[in-house]
Amino acid sequence: MLMKSESRGLIAHGMGACAGCGLELAARIILDVLGENTVIVIPPGCAATFSGYGKETVTKIPGFQGNLENTAAYAAGIKAGFEVQGRDDITVLGLAGDGATVDIGLQSLSGALERGDKILYICYDNEAYMNTGIQGSGSTPLDAWTTTTPGGKSVYRKDMVGIVAAHKIPYTATASVGYVDDLRKKVEKAKAATAVGPAYLHLHIPCPTGWGSAPDKSIEIAKLAVQTLCWPLYEITDGVHYKLTVPVAKPKPVEEYLKLQKRFSGVKAEQLQDVQQGVDKEYARLLKRLG
Repeated sequence: MLMKSESRGLIAHGMGACAGCGLELAARIILDVLGENTVIVIPPGCAATFSGYGKETVTKIPGFQGNLENTAAYAAGIKAGFEVQGRDDITVLGLAGDGATVDIGLQSLSGALERGDKILYICYDNEAYMNTGIQGSGSTPLDAWTTTTPGGKSVYRKDMVGIVAAHKIPYTATASVGYVDDLRKKVEKAKAATAVGPAYLHLHIPCPTGWGSAPDKSIEIAKLAVQTLCWPLYEITDGVHYKLTVPVAKPKPVEEYLKLQKRFSGVKAEQLQDVQQGVDKEYARLLKRLG
């Protein structure tokens, strides 16, 4: 039954993601919600395994692999072409990693958001440049090991969701592969929002290869990120109206999340306290926005 259902999906089975990769599950969910009237733009990155090589691809919808810096620009151009044809039934999706979003693609994304281009942009955030050697990105969290931050990252990550929300677009949200129902609902809302303007999802994706975690722990780790408040799940409409979608009544200590990942194995007790305080401050700031 599983194989039959999978074969009917918009991503072929047998694609070559790393063991335990949360992106494969997330991509299947995203395209299942969006449907076949979708065009996808993927830059170089882990998701390039979906766009494929040469004539080969695992996606069953139109799309192509662009450049790192201009996923949003490509998507905006494609959407404009459909609008000229009177086709408002096509969802144009940009699916890019944190490197291609938070860093290299930030300029073109900001331009598309400012113009109000009716595209859906999803950043799958595995918190580093994973497919090129685990280099640190603007989304790498404090004290995390990468090959370019061997002693642990010394600065905080960018508030990408805050940057996007500042553009006052119709719909912005965080999501997690560990909370599938919440993810599906947000993809549905984001798709609907593109009828009037851009929509953006920032999706947390555990990476066993880059995080030094067990492949069979990916979903557990994703859930712990939410339960420790390291990755709160919320949505923002029109850039100002905040809503918590998965409340956490009794947050777990951040240590519960970090200890399952080798990238945090060098974190000392005093650093752990700083990380916990940083998470608490960010969550308190979010609660103020929630009103």
